[in-house]
Amino acid sequence: MSPDTIAVHETAADDPATRRSITLLAGRHRRAEGGHPWIYSNEVQMDAAAKALAPGSLVTLRRADESALGVAMFNPHTLLAARLLDRDIARPIGRRFLVRRIGRALKLRERLFDTPFYRLVHAEADGLPGLVVDRFGAVLVVQSNAAGMARIEPLVLDALGELLSPDAIVLRNDSPARALEGLSSEVRVAKGSLDGPVPVHENGAVFRADLLDGQKTGWFFDQRDNRRFIAALARGARVLDLYCFTGGFAVQAARAGAAAVLGIDRSAAALALAAEAGELNGVGQTCLFRRGEAFAEAGGLAAHGERFDIVIADPPAFAKSRKDGPAALRAYRKLARLAASVTAGGGIMLLASCSFHVGAAEFAEAVRRGLADAGRAGRILRAAGADADHPIHPALPETAYLKTLTLGLD
Repeated sequence: MSPDTIAVHETAADDPATRRSITLLAGRHRRAEGGHPWIYSNEVQMDAAAKALAPGSLVTLRRADESALGVAMFNPHTLLAARLLDRDIARPIGRRFLVRRIGRALKLRERLFDTPFYRLVHAEADGLPGLVVDRFGAVLVVQSNAAGMARIEPLVLDALGELLSPDAIVLRNDSPARALEGLSSEVRVAKGSLDGPVPVHENGAVFRADLLDGQKTGWFFDQRDNRRFIAALARGARVLDLYCFTGGFAVQAARAGAAAVLGIDRSAAALALAAEAGELNGVGQTCLFRRGEAFAEAGGLAAHGERFDIVIADPPAFAKSRKDGPAALRAYRKLARLAASVTAGGGIMLLASCSFHVGAAEFAEAVRRGLADAGRAGRILRAAGADADHPIHPALPETAYLKTLTLGLD
């Protein structure tokens, strides 16, 4: 079966006694033994039987000596060939397994947050490789980014229904990662109905998220804590929010007492929701949202002598793959230079990178060079990542994708 003809939504019961086995090459089990959840194709005995397995098949992983390593989802057509689900090969992977695993993630979020607006499942970090679930009160957004998760998606939806009884479930199966797995793209309402954007409650404010047509799953919960931190510095400040999306940083800064806020984004739809959020939170007169390209707008503002007390730049991922890394670092360096050029003396600048193909040290170096290019000096006040609903898998640095640096400039 080619990746283009993957059959998804196959929900036949998993029977550990008859599950197919995949054997690793000699010595290639040690990284997985140390806790890493991924097995690459060059670590597998990729014989004819392995190649014939349907993408996303559940398999028992075995070491070269045939001893069991765990149960995994297997795709013979991808570099990332196997994703470990459980170390106990006798445990069936079915609805009960998913209820337990998602229930564990839910219990953790309910300890962390007072309101039901958060990332409920963060893929490998929550023991469910390739699965993302965001919660917007009684509405859930589900994204299956691995062939194995796509095959058991109905069971995932059943488990979510048992645990939360949601009014609606949206499938946002349109991420670039799906193409690597040979999966098609789709966006649809799998349960219930939506009649427009849904409310998002965060840090005392209310926003509107477009779950069907917005970026990613419609809202970026990962920046919640960083928005809180910046808002606490905003009283009396002039604020520039580049890549403002639907107004998360901008509106929170205005609510905290900013004197004036300018938000820039390319998306007219996102800007409309940002303006709506400004009105919903009583800061519509403080916030101005303008359509434009962030690099050009920052350069134009600098040329006209505009300066802001706080400048925020939270762009989409500049590096979609590892080969994009050098170009992404050049872009972050340029963005740092432009952001610094419109930051007032004694001002605050927050820069973010959500590109997991760019490491924290590389990102910090690009920012340092950008400051030097702008002829500015300063200091890092805070280096942070995503909020706690985006946990980090201790053996998988890719789950620590978000990096933010908040700097005080001279």
